[in-house]
Amino acid sequence: MKTDSIFYQLFQTFPRCFFDLLNLPETTVHEYEFSSVEIKQLAFRIDGVFLPDTADKLIYFVEVQFQKDESFYSRFFSEIFLYLHQTQLSNNWQGVVIYPNRKVETSNTSRYQEILNSERVKRYYLNELDNIESVGLKTLKLIISPQTEAIKQGKGLIQQVKQEFNDAKQQENILQLIETILVYKLPLISRQEIEKMFSLSDLKETKVYQEALEEGIEQGMERGIEQGIERGIEQGRHEGELTAKISSIPRLVALGLSVEQIAQALDLDIEQVRNIVQSK
Repeated sequence: MKTDSIFYQLFQTFPRCFFDLLNLPETTVHEYEFSSVEIKQLAFRIDGVFLPDTADKLIYFVEVQFQKDESFYSRFFSEIFLYLHQTQLSNNWQGVVIYPNRKVETSNTSRYQEILNSERVKRYYLNELDNIESVGLKTLKLIISPQTEAIKQGKGLIQQVKQEFNDAKQQENILQLIETILVYKLPLISRQEIEKMFSLSDLKETKVYQEALEEGIEQGMERGIEQGIERGIEQGRHEGELTAKISSIPRLVALGLSVEQIAQALDLDIEQVRNIVQSK
């Protein structure tokens, strides 16, 4: 998984998850602007910087470290101090390091022990986040979830997003992030499995839906479904209308249609459709 780009997109689109990690009030997100910062001269780049809107608040330097690197802390602190040296900002600061687990963290910390043991640096291990309730933390946790558990966790997270976020654009952005994380977990999680996790209205806005549009009968709702059924009926004229309708049922189930909706759309008996669905 391309964790750097995933986390950058996550913090850029849904910065609340970062402040959830720090256990700060939800409103804190409105006081900061997130960006990736390149340090001049040595071409250092900090994964992310949360810059506050006033001088009395902390600057947060964020690094996501998913691979073992014995020189990580020397580079991290060098980047921070060079940044502070090159800017005119007077804010105090805190470093935040996000690891998937403790095994990834370098054991070579003796030179930095005092600073690591202080409040100056916070280290978080995603596999140790337990009993979490917020969408932000659950989204972070999904990144390291085993592929065999990701679908179940993703389904629960999608439902929570729908319940908690009334703003349509924000809901769409978060659902896109969840989809992106799941797509990166392929091939054990197939595109068809991801399709099943999103309702038809959500699916319209995702890359999964856009790909499905190219496959005719696997098109989504509204005009997509109509075109898919038309294609199925057209096939039926050559191969047998009933056979074509029956062969389209699993695809429509994958798009989230109920047995009743499929029966009505294909002009089939509900019990006939239910038997076919149960046999798959």
